[in-house]
Amino acid sequence: MNNEVKSILLVGVGGEGVIRASDILSSVMLKAGYDVKKSEVHGMAQRGGCVSSHVRFGKKVFSPLTKKGDVDILVSFEKMETLRYLEYLKPEGKVIINNNEVFPPSVNLGEENYPEDSLDIVNTCFADVKVVDASEMARKAGNVRMANTIVLGLLSTYIDVAASIWEEVLGDSFQEKIISGNLAAFKLGSNA
Repeated sequence: MNNEVKSILLVGVGGEGVIRASDILSSVMLKAGYDVKKSEVHGMAQRGGCVSSHVRFGKKVFSPLTKKGDVDILVSFEKMETLRYLEYLKPEGKVIINNNEVFPPSVNLGEENYPEDSLDIVNTCFADVKVVDASEMARKAGNVRMANTIVLGLLSTYIDVAASIWEEVLGDSFQEKIISGNLAAFKLGSNA
């Protein structure tokens, strides 16, 4: 293991499972032998507000927060939230986006328009952008609440950690009645 610290920023809106996903990611990295620090912001999450979680791992991590311009991978569970956090990415950073739209109150009230060009903006700024319709994939798999696990499956392809560790942590993270569904969702994401 080298001394390099990697930073992943997970973002979305309340109810999308951002915090659960960051908990799972942190546990995976701990089981893989890394020092891990995590920080989260979820103030208005219950009302559909912004949620973010920094996960940093390496041989030794001193701070849970990542400064702007230092994130290796931005994982967005909602398209517009991607735009809010682009400035945190390194120039060579990677972006994973769930092609999901959650309209904020200003859009629902007709005061603002949802940015239709958000994916174009991201693709213009970064070379490694992966968009997946995790919400639709989860819906077809039988439970839309597993979209975050599909996104984690895709994220796992960017991190050099054995699938068995991911599967073990997923098994420990959910009630027994939904473990098999989440393992299947994880595989869908890793194959996306």
